[in-house]
Amino acid sequence: MPTSKTRDCNRPFPLLLRARVREESGQSLLELALTLPMLFVMLIGAVEFGRLAYASIEIANAARAGTAYGSLSLINAADITGMQNAATQDGLDVTKWKTTGLTATAQELCACSNSPTTLITCTAAATTCVSPVRTLVFVKVSTTATIDPLFYVPLLPKSYVLSSQAIMRSPQ
Repeated sequence: MPTSKTRDCNRPFPLLLRARVREESGQSLLELALTLPMLFVMLIGAVEFGRLAYASIEIANAARAGTAYGSLSLINAADITGMQNAATQDGLDVTKWKTTGLTATAQELCACSNSPTTLITCTAAATTCVSPVRTLVFVKVSTTATIDPLFYVPLLPKSYVLSSQAIMRSPQ
Protein backbone atom coordinates (compact mmCIF):
# COMPACT_ATOMS: atom_id res chain seq x y z
CA MET A 1 0.00 0.00 0.00
CA PRO A 2 2.64 2.54 0.80
CA THR A 3 3.97 2.15 -2.73
CA SER A 4 0.66 3.21 -4.25
CA LYS A 5 0.63 6.34 -2.06
CA THR A 6 4.12 7.29 -3.18
CA ARG A 7 3.08 6.73 -6.76
CA ASP A 8 0.08 8.95 -6.28
CA CYS A 9 2.26 11.64 -4.74
CA ASN A 10 4.71 11.51 -7.61
CA ARG A 11 2.13 11.31 -10.35
CA PRO A 12 1.24 15.02 -10.53
CA PHE A 13 4.87 16.06 -10.98
CA PRO A 14 5.41 14.19 -14.27
CA LEU A 15 2.07 15.45 -15.52
CA LEU A 16 3.04 19.06 -14.74
CA LEU A 17 6.41 18.56 -16.41
CA ARG A 18 4.75 17.15 -19.53
CA ALA A 19 2.30 20.03 -19.62
CA ARG A 20 5.12 22.56 -19.27
CA VAL A 21 7.11 20.90 -22.07
CA ARG A 22 4.03 21.07 -24.29
CA GLU A 23 3.66 24.78 -23.56
CA GLU A 24 7.30 25.49 -24.57
CA SER A 25 7.46 23.19 -27.59
CA GLY A 26 7.36 26.03 -30.17
CA GLN A 27 9.51 28.47 -28.21
CA SER A 28 12.81 27.18 -29.59
CA LEU A 29 11.52 27.38 -33.14
CA LEU A 30 10.30 30.93 -32.58
CA GLU A 31 13.65 31.99 -31.08
CA LEU A 32 15.44 30.47 -34.05
CA ALA A 33 13.15 32.28 -36.47
CA LEU A 34 13.83 35.60 -34.73
CA THR A 35 17.62 35.27 -34.41
CA LEU A 36 18.44 33.61 -37.75
CA PRO A 37 17.92 36.76 -39.86
CA MET A 38 20.08 38.76 -37.44
CA LEU A 39 22.84 36.15 -37.62
CA PHE A 40 22.56 36.11 -41.42
CA VAL A 41 22.97 39.90 -41.60
CA MET A 42 26.00 39.69 -39.28
CA LEU A 43 27.52 36.98 -41.51
CA ILE A 44 27.03 39.09 -44.65
CA GLY A 45 28.59 42.07 -42.87
CA ALA A 46 31.60 40.00 -41.81
CA VAL A 47 32.09 38.71 -45.37
CA GLU A 48 31.83 42.22 -46.81
CA PHE A 49 34.24 43.64 -44.22
CA GLY A 50 36.69 40.81 -44.96
CA ARG A 51 36.53 41.51 -48.70
CA LEU A 52 37.24 45.20 -48.16
CA ALA A 53 40.11 44.47 -45.77
CA TYR A 54 41.64 41.99 -48.23
CA ALA A 55 41.27 44.44 -51.12
CA SER A 56 42.89 47.19 -49.05
CA ILE A 57 45.86 44.94 -48.29
CA GLU A 58 46.19 43.98 -51.97
CA ILE A 59 46.12 47.63 -53.05
CA ALA A 60 48.82 48.50 -50.51
CA ASN A 61 50.93 45.56 -51.67
CA ALA A 62 50.55 46.69 -55.29
CA ALA A 63 51.89 50.14 -54.37
CA ARG A 64 54.83 48.51 -52.58
CA ALA A 65 55.56 46.32 -55.61
CA GLY A 66 55.72 49.39 -57.83
CA THR A 67 58.11 51.17 -55.49
CA ALA A 68 60.21 48.04 -55.10
CA TYR A 69 60.63 47.92 -58.88
CA GLY A 70 61.48 51.62 -59.03
CA SER A 71 63.96 51.51 -56.18
CA LEU A 72 66.08 48.73 -57.67
CA SER A 73 68.26 51.17 -59.57
CA LEU A 74 68.37 54.74 -60.76
CA ILE A 75 67.40 53.52 -64.22
CA ASN A 76 64.22 51.93 -62.85
CA ALA A 77 63.47 55.07 -60.81
CA ALA A 78 63.10 56.97 -64.07
CA ASP A 79 60.95 54.17 -65.58
CA ILE A 80 57.52 55.51 -64.61
CA THR A 81 55.67 53.10 -66.91
CA GLY A 82 57.56 50.13 -65.50
CA MET A 83 56.62 51.07 -61.93
CA GLN A 84 52.96 51.46 -62.91
CA ASN A 85 53.00 48.10 -64.72
CA ALA A 86 54.62 46.39 -61.72
CA ALA A 87 51.92 47.79 -59.44
CA THR A 88 49.00 46.81 -61.67
CA GLN A 89 50.43 43.32 -62.28
CA ASP A 90 50.76 42.77 -58.53
CA GLY A 91 47.17 43.91 -57.93
CA LEU A 92 45.51 41.52 -60.38
CA ASP A 93 43.62 39.76 -57.55
CA VAL A 94 41.66 42.93 -56.88
CA THR A 95 40.51 43.19 -60.50
CA LYS A 96 38.83 39.75 -60.32
CA TRP A 97 36.16 41.17 -58.02
CA LYS A 98 33.43 43.65 -58.75
CA THR A 99 35.81 46.55 -59.32
CA THR A 100 36.44 49.26 -61.84
CA GLY A 101 40.06 48.16 -61.92
CA LEU A 102 43.30 49.13 -60.29
CA THR A 103 45.02 52.33 -61.37
CA ALA A 104 48.58 53.22 -60.48
CA THR A 105 50.49 56.46 -60.77
CA ALA A 106 54.22 56.73 -60.23
CA GLN A 107 56.63 59.59 -59.59
CA GLU A 108 60.33 60.09 -59.19
CA LEU A 109 61.01 62.55 -56.37
CA CYS A 110 64.19 63.91 -54.85
CA ALA A 111 65.28 65.40 -51.55
CA CYS A 112 68.41 67.03 -50.25
CA SER A 113 70.45 65.04 -47.74
CA ASN A 114 70.25 67.87 -45.20
CA SER A 115 66.40 67.66 -45.18
CA PRO A 116 65.40 64.17 -46.41
CA THR A 117 61.74 64.53 -45.39
CA THR A 118 61.11 67.46 -47.77
CA LEU A 119 60.43 65.91 -51.19
CA ILE A 120 60.89 68.06 -54.29
CA THR A 121 60.97 67.42 -58.02
CA CYS A 122 64.26 66.11 -59.31
CA THR A 123 64.67 69.01 -61.73
CA ALA A 124 64.48 71.43 -58.79
CA ALA A 125 66.93 69.33 -56.80
CA ALA A 126 69.77 70.24 -59.14
CA THR A 127 69.56 73.86 -58.03
CA THR A 128 68.36 73.30 -54.44
CA CYS A 129 70.87 70.69 -53.31
CA VAL A 130 74.25 72.38 -53.70
CA SER A 131 77.54 70.79 -52.70
CA PRO A 132 78.35 69.28 -50.16
CA VAL A 133 74.65 68.34 -49.87
CA ARG A 134 73.76 65.22 -51.85
CA THR A 135 70.59 64.58 -53.82
CA LEU A 136 68.52 61.60 -52.62
CA VAL A 137 66.21 59.92 -55.12
CA PHE A 138 62.84 58.49 -54.05
CA VAL A 139 60.08 56.73 -55.95
CA LYS A 140 56.41 57.10 -55.06
CA VAL A 141 53.57 54.90 -56.33
CA SER A 142 49.91 55.60 -55.59
CA THR A 143 47.29 52.93 -56.28
CA THR A 144 43.50 53.26 -56.32
CA ALA A 145 40.62 50.85 -56.92
CA THR A 146 36.85 51.14 -56.62
CA ILE A 147 35.20 48.10 -55.00
CA ASP A 148 31.48 47.38 -55.38
CA PRO A 149 29.86 45.50 -52.47
CA LEU A 150 28.40 42.04 -53.00
CA PHE A 151 25.20 43.05 -51.22
CA TYR A 152 23.94 46.59 -51.42
CA VAL A 153 22.65 48.00 -48.11
CA PRO A 154 20.55 51.18 -48.57
CA LEU A 155 22.32 53.32 -45.96
CA LEU A 156 25.84 52.35 -47.06
CA PRO A 157 27.72 53.56 -50.17
CA LYS A 158 27.23 51.79 -53.50
CA SER A 159 30.99 51.57 -53.99
CA TYR A 160 34.13 51.99 -51.90
CA VAL A 161 37.22 53.79 -53.16
CA LEU A 162 40.36 52.28 -51.66
CA SER A 163 43.75 53.87 -52.19
CA SER A 164 47.29 53.51 -50.95
CA GLN A 165 50.70 54.95 -51.61
CA ALA A 166 54.24 53.85 -50.98
CA ILE A 167 57.49 55.83 -51.01
CA MET A 168 60.90 54.16 -51.16
CA ARG A 169 64.41 55.48 -51.55
CA SER A 170 66.53 54.47 -54.55
CA PRO A 171 70.09 53.34 -53.97
CA GLN A 172 72.85 55.66 -55.14
